[in-house]
Amino acid sequence: MVDTSTDQDGPSDLRMGSLEVRLAASLEEIDWAQALRYRVFYTEMSARPTAEMEARGRDFDDFDAVADHLLVIDHARGDGPEQVVGTYRLIRRPAAARVGRFYSSDEYDISLFERFPGEVLELGRSCVDLSARNRPTMQLLWRGIADYVFRHDIAVMFGCASLPGTDPEALALPLSYLHHFHLAPPELRPCALPDRRVGMDLMARDAIDQRRALADLPPLIKGYLRLGGFVGEGAVIDHGFNTTDVCIVVKTELITDKYSKHYERRRRDALTD
Repeated sequence: MVDTSTDQDGPSDLRMGSLEVRLAASLEEIDWAQALRYRVFYTEMSARPTAEMEARGRDFDDFDAVADHLLVIDHARGDGPEQVVGTYRLIRRPAAARVGRFYSSDEYDISLFERFPGEVLELGRSCVDLSARNRPTMQLLWRGIADYVFRHDIAVMFGCASLPGTDPEALALPLSYLHHFHLAPPELRPCALPDRRVGMDLMARDAIDQRRALADLPPLIKGYLRLGGFVGEGAVIDHGFNTTDVCIVVKTELITDKYSKHYERRRRDALTD
């Protein structure tokens, strides 16, 4: 779903120096996001591409044609694919309906989100170029997501997030920490599909060093937890991506409330200039 529209009343703070965050506005820009995903997932993280992906140097699937693609663009890096330094793939219910499912349904029973009365958003394919993994890039990605959530009145975000490696025992501390301290309430708890489920409660609750467990979590998952996020029941091993996945769930009340106040303040300031 390529968004070529512009919003003259939109926020003016989605730029920081040479960086800008916005939705992809053309098929070419989606291709640039796919190039970044390939560099991070397959070149850097040793995921296994299909022959076609390897030949094209792009990470792609059927969901790309229906999704919105959030981009962090560094205008100091030129006018080609190298200027895309961060990306997120955003899939709302109408987009998922065009494919026939959400991406996460390969790993989790997410029927509760399919039935959810409010707007839902699936997050995925998040990555940042190695040279741009810094505070400004991550801040802009989160601002872009907050803006998107606010504009589309999203009530719940969900999606798979990854821990590196495919050995659950080696990840016993962070998995157990997530299970014991951040398990989603039953009404918002996706469950790993039975044939793919790996237990997360590998350590007793009182044996967990919470500080060390937090330090072991990838920054993306820690970011979700700071927003009040939860995890679903069970993890899933993804051998193709060389990761262990958990399903993240975030109610957006904190995001929309904070962003609404920020947005209204910006509008008032603009009117008084």
